[in-house]
Amino acid sequence: MAKTKWAVDPAHSSVDFSIKHMMIANVKGSFNSFDAEIEADPADLTTADIQFNVALTSIDTRNEDRDNHLRSADFFDVEQHAKMTFKSTSIASKGDDEYDVTGDLTIHGVTRPETFTVTYEGSGKDPWGNEKVGFSAAGVIKRSDYGLTWNSALETGGVLVGDKVKIDLQIQAAKAE
Repeated sequence: MAKTKWAVDPAHSSVDFSIKHMMIANVKGSFNSFDAEIEADPADLTTADIQFNVALTSIDTRNEDRDNHLRSADFFDVEQHAKMTFKSTSIASKGDDEYDVTGDLTIHGVTRPETFTVTYEGSGKDPWGNEKVGFSAAGVIKRSDYGLTWNSALETGGVLVGDKVKIDLQIQAAKAE
């Protein structure tokens, strides 16, 4: 298959994360507004161009007070930094439809290289004849690398919010017209 433009289907895609809370449990959340520009041959992602954008205002941890705190200057500071972006710079095949996708991740005005494991999940036609492809991606970043350092010490030792953030994407995309 040749390199093709793909449009993310947000109704069948998700951008999720988890982070340690109180050093004892993982709290999960999602970003509900995102888009991407993908130009790729799904059978060989090594030549793909990927630009992913996430609206940080769309954070949803199922707790309004926490979401508002995460939007504040203590964390994302969405008034100054409304989105998070990722632009691929290199893609290496790991075999079995798995790839290491490295790119520039920008959060809170800080840009750093990060690598995510991406799996091509397959392709097919929906009931209306539209060609669709599926991908999953996973990785771990350190929020402190992006200046997101707010925390609170716990009486029992340790801190309220962990530094490592696990990221999980499930993407379904349609061949762009």
